[in-house]
Amino acid sequence: MHPTIVALSSAPGKAGVAVIRVSGSRTRFVLETIARVIPEPRVATLRRLVDAAGDTIDSALILFFAAPASFTGEDVAEFHVHGSRAILARLLAILTALPGVRLAEAGEFTRRAFEAGKLDLAAVEGLADLIDSETEWQRQQALRQMDGALSGFATSWRHSLIDAMSLLAAELDFSDEGDVSGPLQQQALAVAEEVLASLRVALGSFAMGERVREGFVVVLAGPPNAGKSSLLNALARRDVAIVSPIAGTTRDILEVRLDLAGLPVILIDTAGLRDSADPIEAEGVRRARALVARADLVVALRGVDSEPYRVESTAELLQIATKADLPGPVLPGERAISVKTGAGLTDLLAEIVTRLQRLGSGEPALLTRERHRIAVADAVAALDRAVMAGHGQGELLAEDIRVAVVALERLVGRIDVEDVLDRLFAGFCIGK
Repeated sequence: MHPTIVALSSAPGKAGVAVIRVSGSRTRFVLETIARVIPEPRVATLRRLVDAAGDTIDSALILFFAAPASFTGEDVAEFHVHGSRAILARLLAILTALPGVRLAEAGEFTRRAFEAGKLDLAAVEGLADLIDSETEWQRQQALRQMDGALSGFATSWRHSLIDAMSLLAAELDFSDEGDVSGPLQQQALAVAEEVLASLRVALGSFAMGERVREGFVVVLAGPPNAGKSSLLNALARRDVAIVSPIAGTTRDILEVRLDLAGLPVILIDTAGLRDSADPIEAEGVRRARALVARADLVVALRGVDSEPYRVESTAELLQIATKADLPGPVLPGERAISVKTGAGLTDLLAEIVTRLQRLGSGEPALLTRERHRIAVADAVAALDRAVMAGHGQGELLAEDIRVAVVALERLVGRIDVEDVLDRLFAGFCIGK
């Protein structure tokens, strides 16, 4: 039996209200000890919380969730108290002094929910992403995964493949029976082909899912003194980069995370692209070119007072003419902006958002982590073998389909998950 655990589930620090959560077999004992009552399940009740001497700790709203109808599957209680550091410290000290009660470890509440079958691994990852979400697109994607979108697809794929395995087993084991008829192997392959097509669609969504989760990479690139650092500061609305008329001032990579219309964006300022004998600047230029090569969008800058310049990149390219407050030509295909006057900055932001939105689809991606991609890719490879074999040997076809089923079971955490769980729950807060 698990020990009963307790933790602060709201953010630490001074607040109007704070929530302390308890889960485990001694939850009812905890309620009787400090609230003198076990309230009706799921009904908020106002009670005085008291210590062993009967002195009041605080007045609190208490909630009780009886097992198994709770987040962890165990008895769970929540104490909604005033968010004073003194109250929280006193209440946690009293609770953890009770026999059989201890502080929770990072992610332990969610781990218990997983072990009780309340959440599968994909849903747990969605919950982690939801807690970490900073933009609207991240929230939508994480919420969809936490609500079981990926789990639902994985379950459907798995059930279909098990049906295909059953057809193959019937053909192999009962081919001489009168009630087993029809081209069962062809039926099984048709099911496998249908699942394979769906898996390929999901696999194609991974790049977008990863980008929404991690952030779209937008790189500011161009020759020295093109105004990259000034633009970074203007878009970040704070001084991030040192701005100087001296060419080569920026030598390292500077990153700023932005929320642009709900899109998570990593805006990167890079060293001016030019040949340099200075080994430090040359390294900065090498890193800049590497970032340009893997960016989702490259904002290529050129001052209107400088010569034409073309950034070489296979990524989406947005050509910008900076220093539009100075005399100089704006070339075809360029957008004119001036950091000094602010001219064109609003339109530039809108264009960046439009370009990034084009990379996405109408709904959040199913696959958002490298672990998801590997599991689905393994299932695709196995079903590819089954569909393309053409040898008609039912035993080999069944084995390929079985391998695909095992890959999908890894996807939702039915097997081989301990290492994944240890890493995942270590990133949760204590009260989750």
